[in-house]
Amino acid sequence: MELDPLVLSRIQFAFVVCFHAIFPVFTIGLASTIAGFETLSFKTGNPIWQKLSKFWIQVFAVVFGIGVVSGIVMSFQFGTNWSNFSYATANFLGPVLSYEVITAFFLEAAFLGVLLFGRDQVPQGVHLFAAIMVATGTFISSFWILSANSLLQTPDGLELIDGMYHVKSWADALFTASFAYRFVHMALASFLTAALVVAGVSAWFIIQKRELEANKKALSIAMWFLLVLAPAQTIVGDFHGLNTLKHQPVKVAAMEGNWETSTGVPLLLFAIPDQENQTNHFEIKIPKLASYVLTHEWDGEVPGLDQAPIEEQPPVFIVFWSFRIMVGLGLLMIIFAVWGLVLRHKGRIYKSPVFLNGLRLMSLSPFIAVLAGWVVTEVGRSPWLVYQQMTHAQGLTPSLTGGMALFTLIGYIIVYGLVFSAGVYYLLKVFRGGVEKANAPHETDEIERPSRPFSAAHVAIDGDE
Repeated sequence: MELDPLVLSRIQFAFVVCFHAIFPVFTIGLASTIAGFETLSFKTGNPIWQKLSKFWIQVFAVVFGIGVVSGIVMSFQFGTNWSNFSYATANFLGPVLSYEVITAFFLEAAFLGVLLFGRDQVPQGVHLFAAIMVATGTFISSFWILSANSLLQTPDGLELIDGMYHVKSWADALFTASFAYRFVHMALASFLTAALVVAGVSAWFIIQKRELEANKKALSIAMWFLLVLAPAQTIVGDFHGLNTLKHQPVKVAAMEGNWETSTGVPLLLFAIPDQENQTNHFEIKIPKLASYVLTHEWDGEVPGLDQAPIEEQPPVFIVFWSFRIMVGLGLLMIIFAVWGLVLRHKGRIYKSPVFLNGLRLMSLSPFIAVLAGWVVTEVGRSPWLVYQQMTHAQGLTPSLTGGMALFTLIGYIIVYGLVFSAGVYYLLKVFRGGVEKANAPHETDEIERPSRPFSAAHVAIDGDE
């Protein structure tokens, strides 16, 4: 059987991106959460906020480490598997990725040490500043990465000359038509991820009756954030969808499972897309709702996949169902947010075992939603690397063989499996210790003190002996 280097390279990059993506989306939100705890501790003097900060800093350290390790190899893949793409986009992607390192990674690295180890070594205000700088660094990093990715979705500010893109306008290239929507959408996803993880872990501790006062405060503040962020994400997602409809109509057609451009298009709740025959099977639909959602008119025209030849259509089944997973989990987040609001009466939010155990399960939902969203974004752009300008096949390394791609794919799976296993092991260790262990005094070995006062003279005398 002949191994296709294009298929294997796409699988490899998808695997690496999906593995890596779940860590930054958590650390971005968690860094801001920690900065919030530190701010509350600084302003109120309440030791509970410092307790929570100490615990979640431990979680942040483990997740940040996994994210850094898993993200390093992504840049290498541009050269090994996608050299034509790297050559063509070097004038833009090269500087942008360098700026990300200089402005974000260095900032995070400089203040991360203070955040992790400097609590008792620097004034509280300096420690708070370090937490804010780490949180700022994560957002600067996401700015550069999403700017680079948005250019591939809605290219602008570049001109292709002799197989290489030249930047004509840095402002247009950095701030493309889709960037603002995608950046806000990802920022809210990061905050939602942190809020749901904090809520889920706190709910678990409350069920176990551990550090109740601290974990009740953490659960309460996380649920307030969820109540605001989940509906806000729905609104931003709607604007993002309208922007995608304007600039990538075929992607939206795949998301909706709409094969023919028409008016009064129904919203499909369930269907099995059949790309070979350009139709759906077993449809469950709500009449005209897709037209209303996408155009805000009941008889609005919605583009179909017939706007592109079959070879330029994305894998509809994958995009269609990934979009529904993302939206379904988003609606479930709103349900839990409202449920939590109702249970606040008489403190039932801390006493309902069904709700608390549900939150434990919901702590995994944002990671699944983020992965589903990335699949919609990236697979929905297929077969284009640079939308309507460069295909995946054109960006592939010419000398790459199927065997080489398979070898590296297997290597990544093994190494990432080991990294993930180690990360989960240490995370579970942190979670088992809980807020109590994170705030326990560090055990130090007793140092035998000299029987007489220490001085340079004693060193000299002892040395002569």
